Amino acid sequence: MKTPKAAPVVPDEDGETSTPLTKTGRKDGRHLRGQASVQRIIDTTIRLIAEEGISGVTMQRIAREIGSSNALVVFHFGSKEKLFRAVLEYLNDQFDALWQKTVWKPGLSAAERVVASIDCARHFRIQHPDWVTVWVLFGGDRQTTQLDRMISLPSDRAYLAQSRAFLTEIAREGGYENVDIDTLAEGLNYLVHGAWYWDTFNPDTVRSDALHATALALLRQAFPKSF
Repeated sequence: MKTPKAAPVVPDEDGETSTPLTKTGRKDGRHLRGQASVQRIIDTTIRLIAEEGISGVTMQRIAREIGSSNALVVFHFGSKEKLFRAVLEYLNDQFDALWQKTVWKPGLSAAERVVASIDCARHFRIQHPDWVTVWVLFGGDRQTTQLDRMISLPSDRAYLAQSRAFLTEIAREGGYENVDIDTLAEGLNYLVHGAWYWDTFNPDTVRSDALHATALALLRQAFPKSF
């Protein structure tokens, strides 16, 4: 018996090669429908958690919301824990895409990258309040906090390390001495995460400029010539 060949793939609009082709050279419709189904389940899970919290979200509830059977959700994810893992991975991927686009925009100085990192978090919250709400709830719920630490914490530490590197470069280029870079980097990190928690539970303040203004005040205090 011959082993079937893997379906060929072609780059999508972003240059990725995730959509297989059929033998006739067309995109595999079943694969596309499967991708759409997976994304619909993830989007529905995010909406339900943002609206009702984590405890009431079940595979059956999600299936009803998308107008499908529980078997379809189980087919794609296997269990609620694996679904929650997929949601967290999706949220991390979306934030990382915005971080790469804004913080690592070509031509920015180290000072501009620090400000961009603060604004990246703020804009992400404004553009996608449900995403941040779910992230906050995952981090604060006993069912999911370990999963969130496993998936999100490495990325959070990487962003903190990058911010620390930007601050170190600013200090070096500006000739600043006696600036506690570690404390400043961690303080800015606390501001970002604190703003996300505050905005989640006080949605009327979501468009406040306090995060940006406070971060700039700290940066000007540490690096007066650079900000």
